[in-house]
Amino acid sequence: MPELTFSDLTAASWLLALAATFVQGFTKAGVKGTAVLSVTLMALALGARQSTGLLVPLLVCGDVFAVIYYHRHAQWSYIRKFLPWILAGILLGVWVGKDLPESTFKWAMALIILGSVGVMLWWDLRKSEQVPSHWAFAGSVGLLAGVTTMVGNLAGAFANIYFLAMRLPKNEFIGTAAWLFLIINVFKLPFHIWVWKTIDLEVLKINLALLPALVLGLVAGIWLVRRIREGFYRRLILILTAVGAVLMLVR
Repeated sequence: MPELTFSDLTAASWLLALAATFVQGFTKAGVKGTAVLSVTLMALALGARQSTGLLVPLLVCGDVFAVIYYHRHAQWSYIRKFLPWILAGILLGVWVGKDLPESTFKWAMALIILGSVGVMLWWDLRKSEQVPSHWAFAGSVGLLAGVTTMVGNLAGAFANIYFLAMRLPKNEFIGTAAWLFLIINVFKLPFHIWVWKTIDLEVLKINLALLPALVLGLVAGIWLVRRIREGFYRRLILILTAVGAVLMLVR
């Protein structure tokens, strides 16, 4: 069973956890690229392993809201291509996650994310409208997304890269990602409960206390997304994804 209890959290831990949850609401509302900041803050508040499990129920709550709000914009053809690879990656992550050194994971993922952002920027500078069509692109990015979402709730960066490469418009991007993440986060729940044992009733009590911060983040995120221009939205995601990768290195 998880060692984390409600009474274990100090005032500083609560402040960091509330900030992390607010940022997660921001992310679920469509301000993509900020999820790494949320993961980093929660890890600082609770420790890397405990925070990974504690975040998952909050992620599901945010995903349900995002699906309700953006579901009409979902493009299921992209989900069908991407999802099987992510699910395979999650199963791989369940197996390797217990023994994977955090420092190795952190550096590898940060470098991969930064490299991928660099490729995306290069594509944008070329002004090319071509999108990757080979199955290996969805396969490699999907497997990385699956492993990283199980080990550290960090699939967002890879999903951002995939959907940006597909050149989805803003609302289609958000709606498609909403359904994708609802499916994969619900899929992860049983592994956290019965295999890794990072979620129990005590953890759910902490989730309940953090829920208002998630709602505030969702409301603030929706307000901001409505005001972001289509072209700027793409650049904002790339910038925030890169900043999140750098934060991984210093956390």
